Amino acid sequence: QVQLVESGGGLVQVGGSLRLSCAASGRTFSMYAMGWFRQAPGKEREFVAGISASGVGTDYADSVKGRFTISRDNAKNTVYLQMRSLKPEDTAVYFCAEDQANYGLAYRSPGKYDYWGQGTQVTVSS
Repeated sequence: QVQLVESGGGLVQVGGSLRLSCAASGRTFSMYAMGWFRQAPGKEREFVAGISASGVGTDYADSVKGRFTISRDNAKNTVYLQMRSLKPEDTAVYFCAEDQANYGLAYRSPGKYDYWGQGTQVTVSS
């Protein structure tokens, strides 16, 4: 059973930065694509960023491209989301997810992912 634990969320002002971390249990973390998603109140969960198993391939939602950076450290079983120039519309619960059927480019559909963390709240105040 894989466990994913997010951390690093919090309250930040517009234009500020945060770095989210997602620590994964299990010895096979380096074999799978990972994704970051977010969900705001009353909205569907949406793709934010994804990264291939090797870390070479990345993908971003248009809304965060140029502001967010996804990375991973397979030696530490951890995936990161560096968020800069935060906006009020970035306010949401952020989730990391693991796709155990994929080592290539991460999919954007939440349904492709097998394991999810509990989420971490990010609030951007204006």
